[in-house]
Amino acid sequence: MEKLTFFALSAPEKLDRIAAYLSERLTRELNRHRYGYVCIAMEAMEQLLLACHCQSINLLVESFLSMLRLLLEADKPHLYILATNSFVKFANIEEDTPSYHRSYDFFVSRFSEMCHSEHEDLYIQNKIRVSGIRGLQGVVRKTVDDELQVNIWEPRHMEKIVPALLVNLQQHINTNSDSPAEQTEVCFRELLSRAAYGHITNAIRPVLMHLDIHSLWEGPSFAVQCFQIIMYSIQSQHSHLVIQQLLGHLDANSRSPASVRAGIIEVLSEAAVIEASGSVGPTVLEVFNTLLRQLRQSVDYQLTGYYDNAAKHKTTSDEEKTLQDAVIKTIGSFANTLPVYQRSEVMLFIMGKIPVPGIYPALGSPNSGFEGSRMIQVMLLKSLLQVNSVPLSFTNLLTALPSSFLEPLLSFTLMEEPEIRLLVLSILTSLIDRHHNAARLVNVSVMFDVSVLELKEDACCHQDILFIRKHAQRLYRHVYLTCKEESSGKGHYQALITLLAVLSIELVNNEVLVDLIRLVLALQVPGAHEGLSTFNRCGVHAVCATFLYLLSQLGPPPELQQHVTQVIENRQKNAPHLLPDSVFSEEPRYRTAAPLAAVQQLVLMFLLSKICEALTGSSYSVHIECFNTPYTPQLTDEDRLSKRKSIGDIISLQIDMGPDQCPDAQTAGVWRRRRGGGGCR
Repeated sequence: MEKLTFFALSAPEKLDRIAAYLSERLTRELNRHRYGYVCIAMEAMEQLLLACHCQSINLLVESFLSMLRLLLEADKPHLYILATNSFVKFANIEEDTPSYHRSYDFFVSRFSEMCHSEHEDLYIQNKIRVSGIRGLQGVVRKTVDDELQVNIWEPRHMEKIVPALLVNLQQHINTNSDSPAEQTEVCFRELLSRAAYGHITNAIRPVLMHLDIHSLWEGPSFAVQCFQIIMYSIQSQHSHLVIQQLLGHLDANSRSPASVRAGIIEVLSEAAVIEASGSVGPTVLEVFNTLLRQLRQSVDYQLTGYYDNAAKHKTTSDEEKTLQDAVIKTIGSFANTLPVYQRSEVMLFIMGKIPVPGIYPALGSPNSGFEGSRMIQVMLLKSLLQVNSVPLSFTNLLTALPSSFLEPLLSFTLMEEPEIRLLVLSILTSLIDRHHNAARLVNVSVMFDVSVLELKEDACCHQDILFIRKHAQRLYRHVYLTCKEESSGKGHYQALITLLAVLSIELVNNEVLVDLIRLVLALQVPGAHEGLSTFNRCGVHAVCATFLYLLSQLGPPPELQQHVTQVIENRQKNAPHLLPDSVFSEEPRYRTAAPLAAVQQLVLMFLLSKICEALTGSSYSVHIECFNTPYTPQLTDEDRLSKRKSIGDIISLQIDMGPDQCPDAQTAGVWRRRRGGGGCR
């Protein structure tokens, strides 16, 4: 071998004849089944390849590749392994001179076949599969950076390479480094890391096809593991291309079973978390548009019981609810990867998609009707809450709650649906709560100590003062009306306490605190409870007591806190059913409460005279005259009537209703209430 190498280096023009001789000799020994000489011929060729200068290697390569083909076509596993090892050594040789006529199509096909080996001996099967994977890795390394070589990124090659790798990635047969799964992951990552912008689509499409064909979107999520590898391996600036591929695939499977759609959405959610560049590409709103469209379709499927137009394929309510939860979670995952300004745009976008029956009939499906629109409303509001699950770091409330978002959001507090009202209260609280105190205020007791809160020490900024002047009265009005809803439950009253507390903490302003006290005094007036059940009346009183005690610790004189504390102590002795610890407990005591005498009732209420006396002589004195005018909510077109309107009778702030859209509006003069229906009458 030393003499042969010296001769080859001395006379490089003889290399092609030497290579032809070795190829002829290997063919002869292979036909005679003399495998020892076959190994010698391959070893000789390998050493010549490694020893020869780069300029001369082309004289050897054609013969060398033909020798490998012969070994790979033989039905002998040890020859497969021998050929693969030789090819890997060749793939690691750097060449300086281009080759115009070299083809690797056969090797892509053969190595891919080896990856699917089903040899009866498990040990040999693993060996063959590992060899196939290493061979594909060699092909990629040899061709990916050479434009004159075969284009490995063509669909015809990717459709062989990618499924071959994924089949082995599924099978975690062993945990050692020689197992197909381990080798596959290394090869798959290397392939993806070398993919340029124009190659991502060709690399991802076979993955989606493989997961479809083998029904791998369902069950233990191999699909999630697969796309985690993809997202971590590709260049970060290409991440949005993977997201777009998944969104397109989700649309293509819109009439697939709910489990398949949920699997794709779960992958989308995980991919969004990994997506590192902080953006999902230039079409951010298209991402959310696709997800919202899936929500709407899922509602239609849930109500009809079928996920196709022909009504042949059944679905269940539980399956569709699981899908809807996955979509909402994914909306939050996507939103949390975005910068603040884009998340604000997303919230406005979602708000514009919330349907109002009779006003936005085109937004709901004709099959879903009133119930479908209600379900979509609930899910889109949940999506808004999910978008803000990681609080936005707004510096002022004017930016956090622009008119284009706040007005339509507040209009939903007039809905009869309790779940919708509760979601609106939660969304408002999450956006106003810039100092993240809401979590500490959940299930707050009546004697809550505000020292545990992250209080603002500075006064309101100019933008916050503008927000107060522009929107505060509207906020108070909706709080007042929400308190008077007979369908409100424990969660609503606790949410109201949290919202009022967050408002008073974030808007540290004498005018705001006085207005909130006026609001509470108006709520405890007996006339404000007309038509409410005993529980609702007790709930309103519990809200007033808890909030006033908390408010009295935020700056007003100590005399106010003394009065509030005295009233609470009187209630603890004589009327515990007017405090949250009793009315919101598992066994509320309001049902067994005895009627109180007029004198007793007087000492259980927060008195205007005592409050004015407490505030006299303080910085709040200039606002005391405001107490001479009892708080009354400003009536608008949204609530001309004393009772709440149904979902379809709310005048939307998002569009301008004309006579042609509601022909009876002029003759009726008002929006009449119609429970359970949509449209105007």
